[in-house]
Amino acid sequence: MTDLIAELDPTQWYRDGRGPRYKQLHRHIRGLVSSGDLAAEDQLPSEREIADRAQISRVTVRKAIAELVADGLIEQRHGAGSFVRASSNRFEQSLSSLVSFTENLQARGITSASRVLLKGLFRPTPTEAMVLGLSPHHQVARINRLRSGDGVPMALEYSSLPEDVLPRPDKIDLSLYELLRARGTAPTRAIQRVIAVNATAPVADLLDLAEGAAVLQIERTAYLASGRPIEFTSGIYRSDIYDFVSELRLD
Repeated sequence: MTDLIAELDPTQWYRDGRGPRYKQLHRHIRGLVSSGDLAAEDQLPSEREIADRAQISRVTVRKAIAELVADGLIEQRHGAGSFVRASSNRFEQSLSSLVSFTENLQARGITSASRVLLKGLFRPTPTEAMVLGLSPHHQVARINRLRSGDGVPMALEYSSLPEDVLPRPDKIDLSLYELLRARGTAPTRAIQRVIAVNATAPVADLLDLAEGAAVLQIERTAYLASGRPIEFTSGIYRSDIYDFVSELRLD
């Protein structure tokens, strides 16, 4: 078990302008659980101990713990205290099938939502031009979205497609792949790369995480049956929620 008392010092978790103290403390403790620094069945200090060390009120501590309980990370046991839950709900997403975020959550009975951060037609960056085979005079459709499930922020997705594949990115409502299928331009295969990165301050704010928390970044290039690349997406997913799995077969 990590030295949680030391981790509760305000210098470890509080930053001016980063939101209410209870939210910042909630993110910090959740990050310790996600990283494994706080393991299953570890007991949290009492409200009074947390308040004293974190230099906040017990009401603020109570609100932070309540959010951790709502996240399914902490269990409060009557007469015993607050403990890290032995297990939490996680999502397995296959790396071997082209299923959209919306479809993946719908299959689990979870209500998905998207907050559009950016959409429109732009000049391609050098990376977009190279990956999608575009010349500098072409335009690229970009859609940047914050994806949530049952109100919990889960992922950031930054998608780029050639203009002729998606001439009206402003028409995107929820599922990009649903629209592409309707247009007969849905990809049939993709190449993906998964890497572990640390959340920057802007990413952490959007995903309700502590700055520097471990997240998973996936870069995907999707192709039509003809072999033409028509989608380049960089996604950042919360590692405390997602497990990416792939099936291996003997050739």
